[in-house]
Amino acid sequence: MTVQPIDLRSDTVTRPDAEMRAAMANAEVDDDVLGRDPTMDALQEQVADVLGVEAALWVPTGCMGNLIALMSHLTRGDAFLASAGAHVLGAELGTPAWLAGGMPVSLPDDAGPGRMSPAAVIAAAGTRGAYYMMRTSLLCLENTHNAAGGTVTTVDEHAALVAAARDAGLAVHLDGARIWNAAVALGVKPAALTAGVDTVQVCLSKGLGAPVGSVVAGTAAFVDEARRLRKMLGGGVRQGGILAAAGLVGLARREELAEDHVAAVVLADGLRERGWDVNVPQTNIVLATVVDLPGTIARLAEVGVLAGPMAGKVRFITHRDAGRTQVREALSRL
Repeated sequence: MTVQPIDLRSDTVTRPDAEMRAAMANAEVDDDVLGRDPTMDALQEQVADVLGVEAALWVPTGCMGNLIALMSHLTRGDAFLASAGAHVLGAELGTPAWLAGGMPVSLPDDAGPGRMSPAAVIAAAGTRGAYYMMRTSLLCLENTHNAAGGTVTTVDEHAALVAAARDAGLAVHLDGARIWNAAVALGVKPAALTAGVDTVQVCLSKGLGAPVGSVVAGTAAFVDEARRLRKMLGGGVRQGGILAAAGLVGLARREELAEDHVAAVVLADGLRERGWDVNVPQTNIVLATVVDLPGTIARLAEVGVLAGPMAGKVRFITHRDAGRTQVREALSRL
């Protein structure tokens, strides 16, 4: 008998449930390129309100959202700072340099996994030199930090990093693809984790369960420019309300992410009991250090437990379609 796979590769593998599908089917729509789509507008307004910013724009992917923000901040000859292993450094196919024109500079995790210190930001930013020297103009933050195992930057740590960037004359972009997880883990409003940033990107298709979509947000002036950049990148949509409706359902469910975090702890504890070397998850990501990465992933798949590679480790991610029940079944298969 074939076992049903338990898919822990990512929180992007969730399937829209009946409520989300119904919302999509019944969404009020219009052409969002020629004018405005009402459901798209409703989502954008809600996200802006939750994040505590002036305006927001739906985009097809988080990579596009980050790229739009970086294109608005950087010019050719600029450098930008990001923590080691940040998504914008290694998982977006070089578009920050290729299309946004910025030279990436990786900062060490001197304040803990996935976290850099304010002192490191100030030191790396340096001082503006002669006209023929590279200038650093942007700091990119990531919360939670994917490659570090879903680690969370606290409100105070975030504020200190933003203050350091300001002291160094840098703009700040936040890759908040999983900011919903960070906010739930800390028990704070998402706006507390976006305070002071110039731009922020948040994902709807990870823990919130929408089939597609992210949102990039900031000032109204930025969003006006972002809408133009989205079109330049081929990201304009027509009856986008069908997709935005799924995002609205997911946004209303964000407190349910706490269950994903509990499931990750159950998984990590169970793996540790079985002799695995795993992190203590702060959110919904469990990283396991193994000797043979591809071989381990292949052997997991043989028993119907799907995982993936991340930063040289095996990554498991819990989500609304893989909670405690599925995690316990996965552990029994091991």
